[in-house]
Amino acid sequence: MAANETQMAVVQTTNADGASPVVLVCEHASCFIPVELDGLGLSDTAKISHAAWDPGALGVAQRMADRLDATLVASGVSRLVYDCNRPPEAAAAMPVKSEIFDVPGNANLTAEARAARVANYYTPFRDMLAQVVAAKTAPVLVTIHSFTPVYNGAPRAVEIGVLHDSDTRLADAMLDTAADHTQADVRRNAPYGPDDGVTHTLQVHGVAHGHPSVMIEVRNDLIQTETQQAQIGDMLAEWLADACNHLNAEAVRCRA
Repeated sequence: MAANETQMAVVQTTNADGASPVVLVCEHASCFIPVELDGLGLSDTAKISHAAWDPGALGVAQRMADRLDATLVASGVSRLVYDCNRPPEAAAAMPVKSEIFDVPGNANLTAEARAARVANYYTPFRDMLAQVVAAKTAPVLVTIHSFTPVYNGAPRAVEIGVLHDSDTRLADAMLDTAADHTQADVRRNAPYGPDDGVTHTLQVHGVAHGHPSVMIEVRNDLIQTETQQAQIGDMLAEWLADACNHLNAEAVRCRA
């Protein structure tokens, strides 16, 4: 397969000519496992579980892209194949276990096999996202994720997490304006935070270049249907636009 065909298969870009400075990212948009990986040895249940992807996140991100006229970059493969929100040296980039699920196809990977995963799945995603960000005059990086309501048997009360790395500007603005947009249980750096290694995309494509950035986590029971995804996407788009404008950044507006 030619390099450009590989890139098209593993990276999906929506609204490439979007006028907004916002760049939306969905690293865990898909549970697709390429046929040559033989399902990673997973059960049918594991292949579609939250361990394999972020259910509902892509629908939310697509709605936000439409409302904001923003470009969206999404991974086209399961995060168990390669987690595009992790650097190649991280064990979690190709995990041997995710919550309760063992991943046999990731056990005992050779250095060559790991390098092939990086080249085939991470590098095209990273390069496409870097290209999209570089094309914006004053980019604002926003990654969209979902999380399970119960993790390792423990229920989670938080409904929306606003996560950041060392640059807190956009997260602070969103938290300051949260009550104007939602009655949900909103928390900073929850249910994950920088210490959990979840801010790789923010670091590489946002913080390193001085671009405002934030990671939004939505509990996946709130975005199970297309209607819910649209409602949450609308709310997040309006909230994000408000927060960006509070930063006196380039104007971010929602379309009707």
